[in-house]
Amino acid sequence: MTNSQNETTKDMADRYMFQTYSRLPVTLVRGDGCRVWDEDGREYLDFISGIAVCALGHSSPLVTGVLEEQSRKLIHVSNLFYTRPQAELSQLLVENSFADRVFFCNSGAEANEAAIKLARRYANEKYENQRHVIISMENSFHGRTMATLSATGQKKIQAGYDPLLQGFKFVPFNDIDRLDEAMDESVCAVIMEPLQGEGGIVCPQSGFLKDVRRLCAERHALLIFDEVQVGMGRTGRLFCHEHYGVTPDIMTLAKALGNGLPVGAMLSTEDISRSFGPGSHATTFGGTPLVTAVSLAVLKSLIHDGWIEHCRDVGEYFQGGLQDLRRKYGFVKDVRGLGLILGMELDRPGAPVVAECLEEGFLINCVQDKVLRFIPPLIISKKEIDLLLDTLDRVLNNLN
Repeated sequence: MTNSQNETTKDMADRYMFQTYSRLPVTLVRGDGCRVWDEDGREYLDFISGIAVCALGHSSPLVTGVLEEQSRKLIHVSNLFYTRPQAELSQLLVENSFADRVFFCNSGAEANEAAIKLARRYANEKYENQRHVIISMENSFHGRTMATLSATGQKKIQAGYDPLLQGFKFVPFNDIDRLDEAMDESVCAVIMEPLQGEGGIVCPQSGFLKDVRRLCAERHALLIFDEVQVGMGRTGRLFCHEHYGVTPDIMTLAKALGNGLPVGAMLSTEDISRSFGPGSHATTFGGTPLVTAVSLAVLKSLIHDGWIEHCRDVGEYFQGGLQDLRRKYGFVKDVRGLGLILGMELDRPGAPVVAECLEEGFLINCVQDKVLRFIPPLIISKKEIDLLLDTLDRVLNNLN
């Protein structure tokens, strides 16, 4: 046995925990708004927000107030019973989306797992087992369960888990011709992020999502939008697909829906939802009164308190500042994104930039090795964005 009081947090984690994460060398102990503090009292401006989770910031008074109030009433009873927060959250999601029904779970992976199961069950009932294949996009990310891993179009994430689940095939994002070729009579659904996050902040080309919607309708395949990272106001609309005038048959949400509490949701139309009858799919912890009370407050705030409009405004400002840096530094290949999910692609690895920003008191991260990703809380101010832009300027200048 060791004396834990004499070990650092890092020492304890390295000794006792599975080493499945490459962690930054910081132990965070407190947060407030867009800032967090480590155990030495050092302050950081957070442009990761728990990977697009803390939309209303850290220690949001709204969230903590509802969390405390609901925890005094009822935390968990299972889905064998009705609870009011769950019903009200379902209603608000339906009233503000294309959907008619909501299924609650605990994460984005679980929401996508439910969507995959629903699509296959619907197709089995409608087409008598003739359709089961689901088409996904290359460079996509849908989760770490076996089904969502099998649906993820990144070999590095799938490596070592063979045999993967059967019935998935992949086409390049933004290539409607390849999708057309792949959509034979075995296909029951297309699953895709309307804007790829983990894939490097890749936006759809003009008309691509509408063409996907048209093909799905023509070939009698369901369209599933994974909005786990890009939904809940992140792009400057409540849901990313609203930018493109396209409606899915099934949509998945998580991350910012709970502002830090574990929650996921799968939404669908009435007709499709009927394939999930009693006993067909379930979860012990999905949609607890504690989590849904908080999620309800978060969703109401996003809709009614102006944060989505704020996201559009400061997102345009932020992207303008990043574009200025692109023009200044030739090794910055591209700046792209919507709202407050933005990427800066370099012609070299981005890890040194992440490390230097950390030293300067800013939390950012890098995806696909060379794309700096910026996903701050939606409450971020232009002044705080300017602080990061000034720091990025100095850091990038050191790379010259």
